[in-house]
Amino acid sequence: MKVYFGFTVAGDRSSIEVARRMVSLLEELGHEVLTRHLIEDNAGMSDRAIGPREVYTRDMAWLADSDIFIAEVSGSSFGLGFEAGYTLGATEKRTILFYRRGAEPRLSLMILGNSHPRCTLVPYSSPSEIEAVLREL
Repeated sequence: MKVYFGFTVAGDRSSIEVARRMVSLLEELGHEVLTRHLIEDNAGMSDRAIGPREVYTRDMAWLADSDIFIAEVSGSSFGLGFEAGYTLGATEKRTILFYRRGAEPRLSLMILGNSHPRCTLVPYSSPSEIEAVLREL
């Protein structure tokens, strides 16, 4: 399956190790992660080097080509909100949003209250909770 993996570039990246494990597990399970560059330390610099229009065009093409949208949204950002909203509103793709339970006070209520039928919210306290969901894709 082709996965568009969402993770903040400009926001709080304190969940980077969790995001790296998620991408690694998805690849171990045989999925293609179109956005694996987001877990690199230089993700922001890389995107800024190609420019905003190019990032938008590239990412929209990846969203169109993907089979599913999976994101770690604990360090939520406008970009993640846009990607999730676009995927749910303009496509028929399944969306899975993971977030650390301790991050709830800082998360958008639009994320926490999302009841869209194709959106699954997964609060987690440990990586094993994430792995169990990803293994069932």
